[in-house]
Amino acid sequence: MIQKSYLKTKNTVKVKFSVKPEFASNVAVLGLNGDWDNAIVLTKKKDGSFVGEVSLEKESRHEFKYLIDGELWLNEAEADSEVENAFGGTNSVLIV
Repeated sequence: MIQKSYLKTKNTVKVKFSVKPEFASNVAVLGLNGDWDNAIVLTKKKDGSFVGEVSLEKESRHEFKYLIDGELWLNEAEADSEVENAFGGTNSVLIV
């Protein structure tokens, strides 16, 4: 799940990511701002979900994926759209 909070006084949008993959030990978001090398590690909650927040520049577009346990790539079902990637799959797209 993605929640966007637009801040009137700033040129940024606070974006909250929340995902609950079964049996996961760690989850990260990769690809924001075109950065596929530096992961945003999400925090595991007691209910088994993983959450994290980032601030992104308003009027920007970001391709991203969740990386589960360093092995499994997942898209966000509630993303704004999806695009094909160079590996024959798709990436989630976030528009803020």
